[in-house]
Amino acid sequence: MNTIILDAGKKENIMLCAEAIKSGNLVAIPTETVYGLGANALNEKAVSAIFATKGRQADNPLIVHVASPSDAKPLVSSVPPCFDMIVDMFWPGPLTLVMKKSAIIPSIVSAGLDTVAIRVPNHPAALALIRSSGCPIAAPSANLSGSPSPTKAVHVNNDIGGKIKYILDGGDCKVGVESTVLDISDGTLRILRPGGVTLGEIKKLLQTVELDDGTSSSVRSPGMKYRHYATKAPIKALLGSPSETAEYIKRNINGNTAALMFDDFSFNHPNIVTFGASEDHVAQASKLFDALRELDSMDVSAIFAQIPKEDGLGMAVANRIRKAASGKIISLVFCPGTG
Repeated sequence: MNTIILDAGKKENIMLCAEAIKSGNLVAIPTETVYGLGANALNEKAVSAIFATKGRQADNPLIVHVASPSDAKPLVSSVPPCFDMIVDMFWPGPLTLVMKKSAIIPSIVSAGLDTVAIRVPNHPAALALIRSSGCPIAAPSANLSGSPSPTKAVHVNNDIGGKIKYILDGGDCKVGVESTVLDISDGTLRILRPGGVTLGEIKKLLQTVELDDGTSSSVRSPGMKYRHYATKAPIKALLGSPSETAEYIKRNINGNTAALMFDDFSFNHPNIVTFGASEDHVAQASKLFDALRELDSMDVSAIFAQIPKEDGLGMAVANRIRKAASGKIISLVFCPGTG
């Protein structure tokens, strides 16, 4: 199949992709977080093609994208009392809500669970496509499962070009990490995955929100199971202050290794890729996946990665680096508070 990259700024391209969605086909779409691989969420055959194209495990639920809060309500069996307050603050935007699903959501979308994950993306092309398609769009990241998420149309083409007909190119994704997933399905408000909306922002609205500890047996959100964001060479994530981790990299990097580093702590070496200053979590988020893909293009045996402070958006960035490292964490923290 010849994959065509279309300019998302042209109405005729939105309409072309909308017709593809209506016909049960897949389209790669831009959002403010990452590019998504979209299909009609109510078409079980189309959704199954998402799993086949990505090589995604069937027990990994999808996020359903809608154009407005009112469009979300038919997809759930009941609307939690906090729903309106949350969406008034955060939709459209990088926040996904997990709620009890209605009967119209196919089981394949929710991986057999009684819940569904829904959000309104904050990207004009994504919203225009959803409205023109006339249906909710299920869309996980438009990459091969396990690899770094795509934040550029070229990333999508590199991963699944030849497997889908259209990639709607809306430019680089501004947020750069996936949405925060907040479970509001059972009365306990719980963040299942940190992302583009920070814990602090949510706590300003909801003082009782919890962070999932990762011990639950049910996978109610994408990103809670399986290897994610992996490069070919193993990543060794470094936990410690920027100066400590930078010094560790200086001592250990060579021609056969590479490093992901903060701009303000990097040094001259051909295998170093930077992704923002140590305190600039916004830049880190927007550059992270592109940096991981650049590192993945290098012929090296290992990659060292600095982990940012886990405050604000840094929590989501650190989460992605930890997952990319598959638990390979080197702690350089010698006393409480030095991380």
